[in-house]
Amino acid sequence: MENSSILDHIQSDVAKFSLPAFNEIPDIGLYLEQTCQFINQSLAPFSELYLTNSMISNYVKKGIIEKPIKKRYSRQQIARLIFIAFAKPVLSLDNLKIAIKMQDNSYNIDIAYQYLREESINCLEYVYQLKTQLDNIGKTQTAEKEILRNIILAAVHEIYLNSYFSVTK
Repeated sequence: MENSSILDHIQSDVAKFSLPAFNEIPDIGLYLEQTCQFINQSLAPFSELYLTNSMISNYVKKGIIEKPIKKRYSRQQIARLIFIAFAKPVLSLDNLKIAIKMQDNSYNIDIAYQYLREESINCLEYVYQLKTQLDNIGKTQTAEKEILRNIILAAVHEIYLNSYFSVTK
């Protein structure tokens, strides 16, 4: 397959992608299976960005996310898990804990998730060559936002490479 047609093919994945807004994440308390399903549907069409029930349970056991209340995950926990799905391909568990702690010390979860939402599209469009430079997201530029951007960029580069090579098989 020619390089330009490969790029056209994999760019279609970016066009289909958009994380739900924070207020669109269910806040009725989802059980583990429902939480996992919601996250994986939200991260489609990128198969590298996923979580399993056992992964989520391990993140709870390791203290990376809070224990669910009555086995139900809140909007805030689901937003955090979406971030974890982006970060897990490129960060160790120890670094993931540090990134989350930085995030908690800097921004409320709804604001941090909004940055994740906007920056994921920004990075995807840039890496998939749908635009020539990254946009500045938000009103301020902080070290925490730069770390988030770099985590997302690293994950998106990995997704891009996997997408590219899967089409060329």
